[in-house]
Amino acid sequence: MEELDCEPAITWIPGVNSKKKQMCFDWGPGEMLLCETSFSKKVDTSEKVPSCPFIYIVRKDVDVYSQILRKLFNESHGIFIGLQRIEEELTGKSRKAQLVRVSKNYRSVIRACMEEMHQVAIAAKDPASGRQFSSQVSILSAMELIWNLCEILFIEVAPAGPLLLHLLDWVRLHVCEVDSLSADVLGSENPSKHESFWNLVTVLVLQGRLDEARQMLSKEADANPSCASMCRILGDLMRTMPILSPGNTQTLTELELKWQHWREECERHLQDSTFAASPRLEALCKIMLGDEATLLEHKELLSNWYHFLVTRLLYSNPTVKPIDLHFYAQSSLDMFLGGESSPEPLDNILMAAFEFDIHQVIKECSIALSNWWFVAHLTDLLDHCRLLQSHNLYFGSNMREFLLLEYASGLFAHHSLWQLGVDYFDYCPELGRVSLELHIERIPLNTEQKALKVLRICEQRQMTEQVRSICKILAMKAVRNNRLGSALSWSIRAKDAAFATLVSDRFLRDYCERGCFSDLDLIDNLGPAMMLSDRLTFLVYHSAGISPDLLFLKVCL
Repeated sequence: MEELDCEPAITWIPGVNSKKKQMCFDWGPGEMLLCETSFSKKVDTSEKVPSCPFIYIVRKDVDVYSQILRKLFNESHGIFIGLQRIEEELTGKSRKAQLVRVSKNYRSVIRACMEEMHQVAIAAKDPASGRQFSSQVSILSAMELIWNLCEILFIEVAPAGPLLLHLLDWVRLHVCEVDSLSADVLGSENPSKHESFWNLVTVLVLQGRLDEARQMLSKEADANPSCASMCRILGDLMRTMPILSPGNTQTLTELELKWQHWREECERHLQDSTFAASPRLEALCKIMLGDEATLLEHKELLSNWYHFLVTRLLYSNPTVKPIDLHFYAQSSLDMFLGGESSPEPLDNILMAAFEFDIHQVIKECSIALSNWWFVAHLTDLLDHCRLLQSHNLYFGSNMREFLLLEYASGLFAHHSLWQLGVDYFDYCPELGRVSLELHIERIPLNTEQKALKVLRICEQRQMTEQVRSICKILAMKAVRNNRLGSALSWSIRAKDAAFATLVSDRFLRDYCERGCFSDLDLIDNLGPAMMLSDRLTFLVYHSAGISPDLLFLKVCL
């Protein structure tokens, strides 16, 4: 059976009491107008309380109004267009490399916006604004975390061995508190006596940064000669741990044999009580053996279940196959939460990715995130990876096109970002043209410059009806402002004979009142366009001083 969607969350609007009053609303292209009516919800009352004097505007995509996020939309637009244009050139191995490069470009844009938003949050003087910006930073961080994982699993398609290296880089990039902790400890006069020294060493081991952990142990050995021997032995175990590095030619079988031998050596030291005199060093050795109980004792340092997952794999199954990932992921989530709390939306998204369920990832992201940017661009990229070819929707378009249409529709709610939306509609082959026609008619033509921009877009796409409609709107505005020359130009461009006749009558009326023609240069240089209507033809000849009899003769000939 198809999984049913849950009910959408209720949006509370300050000042509106839906329990006492009936509501009235009307949808626009990107927002909804909402107000209270004068009708009470209680049937037995005859009293009519005056309705709310305000009209509330509920926007479906408020992120387009964020100045920093607008940079995200603008920068990613260029990446999106570039991807569509190089599609025909993508073949073989170069195809995968190009798609990975595109994915990294998207991530770099997300990260740049996240860093800028973080600076704005720090500089915010208003606590409420600071919290709002910090919340947006968390959302952008989660977006980059999800995208990075999808890049590893679906675009890179990393095999066993390199897969763990990618996951280690993924964790190190997104669990970055260790860098500030390292700076604090190493910046002190005596690092080994710092209160966070052992936390730092433990985190470095948990992240597989064993070279740095060895350097920290050497400082402990220098400061505490009694444990120097234990530090040296543990440091040697860290140094000799076999890891498949990029460019290494050894096979997975060779790596597994070396790793098994190294693991037996760690167990021997533990059984021989080599580190019994130092509980901290003994705990580090247990971590390197992948002891789950010891790992869970350091929950606070692991910070999240996917960090626990990657550490667990590093020290228990470094050659894990992609097909086995979801087993380890689910058990790691269960062990880390321990039944004390329920998974968050981010946890569900990451779990769906580890299960290689692309459609569930997209669905969960669509529900959890506040706008369509993420799912639209990720889905488009995955579609270019040919991972969504078989997934069509019931209502006329595939998943890629549906999400791009939704994203582009949101852009049209903004006074300038609508121009980006045009290109997204262009690359939706089934419903893009129809959607563009519907949305472009709703663009408010506040200035002639904006109208010309819209007109140029329509003319480039041979949208004849929209061109005619826009020209008629501009002609009517010009008539209302008594700019008859401009009105005549727009009516001719719209090829609207009736409106051209109306404007010609206004010209003739002005001539009768004033005895001269305004915009005479325009009228004299109309050329063949004067044949659009009889009244316009008469106007041109009359302004040129040709008598009506001669005009009649010319028309007859």
